[in-house]
Amino acid sequence: MKYIIKTALLSMFFAFQATIFAQEVITVDSTGVAQNKEDLEPVQKDSVITFKRFKAEGVSAVVGDFVILEFDIDKSYLEFEQNGVDISTIDRCQMIGKLMEDKLYVHHAIQDSIVIADAEIQPEVDQLLAYMIEQVGSEEKVVKYYRKKNVIELKEDLFKARKEIRLTERMQEKIVSEITVTPEEVRTFFFSIPEDERPIFGAELEVAQLVMEPLITEKAKQAAINRLKVIRTDIVENGSSFATKAVLYSKDGTRSKGGLIEGVRRDSPMAKEFKDMAFSLLEGEVSEPFETEFGFHILKVDKIRGQQVDVRHIIIFPEIAQKYIDAAKSRLDTIRTSIVDKKILFSDAAKAYSTDFETRNNGGQLVNPQSLDTRFDLTKMDPTLSAQVYNMKKGDVTKIYTDFDRTGKSIFKILTITERYDEHVADYAKDYEKIHELALKEKQLRTIEAWQEEKIKETYIKVNEDYQDCDFTNNWVNKDN
Repeated sequence: MKYIIKTALLSMFFAFQATIFAQEVITVDSTGVAQNKEDLEPVQKDSVITFKRFKAEGVSAVVGDFVILEFDIDKSYLEFEQNGVDISTIDRCQMIGKLMEDKLYVHHAIQDSIVIADAEIQPEVDQLLAYMIEQVGSEEKVVKYYRKKNVIELKEDLFKARKEIRLTERMQEKIVSEITVTPEEVRTFFFSIPEDERPIFGAELEVAQLVMEPLITEKAKQAAINRLKVIRTDIVENGSSFATKAVLYSKDGTRSKGGLIEGVRRDSPMAKEFKDMAFSLLEGEVSEPFETEFGFHILKVDKIRGQQVDVRHIIIFPEIAQKYIDAAKSRLDTIRTSIVDKKILFSDAAKAYSTDFETRNNGGQLVNPQSLDTRFDLTKMDPTLSAQVYNMKKGDVTKIYTDFDRTGKSIFKILTITERYDEHVADYAKDYEKIHELALKEKQLRTIEAWQEEKIKETYIKVNEDYQDCDFTNNWVNKDN
């Protein structure tokens, strides 16, 4: 069991730790030496595949159509370190093994005609580049840091890397897509684990909330609209800079970039009203004020790029008078007293009074966004939530505390523990769902290992002599022969 869990964790770790840059695809001769003919022409099978000449020196391995360079191994160490991974625990044999495994997936994904649309990848590249610029300070610094000639070359490498990641994921999904476990397999899996090696499940809680938001009056909403109208008039009629106005007045994180949001698509994870407005305007046009669940906006289209638009926006929130803030807190205090005095059940109070419409109909019960069930691992909880409920017992109700919604607006909350599961050794009856999940992962892992073993035998693989003595998990060097 220890081996199974360790192997599964390692597999998941490598599956999600993807390198930022893709290795180029090249042609190799029968000895694994990269071709260097002057007349080698580019060949385009997909945007992932571009033949490019390399010197033979520094080639560590070849897997199918892909080559792995010594530089790629060094780069992987750097990227792992940047992601907070302790690289002292990963030797070069393990790193090249991981890279060969990545390329095996990508090679066979292409062979199996798995297609990833470029439109699916480009937004990820734009988002990643924006994050890198934010971290480093400027586009020029990012290009220099990654030793690229210009941002176009950087974007191309990012695109190839992200596409390889998606191909790997789709290939893995395809391999295990039809894997299921029967109740008998779950039972056999669990009872084959010695009692002293059975997994220990940490403390878990089920939590419900009751939310009270201060009243936003129609007068406050109209004041926000009027304020945006004044800003819009100054931009449209007086020629003021939209970007400057965004820096001065907008209330979200885009203000530092002049309100700029690049690459908005119709399927972007944004408010429908926002997307509808973005695609209804002409280039350079500024919208009238409009409302979304996040606040009130005006929007300008900077550039239309096919199915994407670059926009700038200014968002402001209605101002809430202190008397309405005090009233909301006082009302929630009265409701809490009724719950504590057992005059009303917490779930009934949440259904009747909570202003959070996502949870009120379920009696305030929170759903774990990771597992999509109602249990929260106490050690993995959001710190704000954990701080409120850490020492609570089932049925306890927190004091009123101030939280913030997605717009940064103050709201008041109380929480209760609807169920608490203390740390315990896995129990077949009580923890069947978790055991089922472990059994399924173990079967999926065996399936993937079998797939790798089969594909390694039928794929052209060449490993540099420097790595021939590595103790690989997979049989990359065909030691059986």
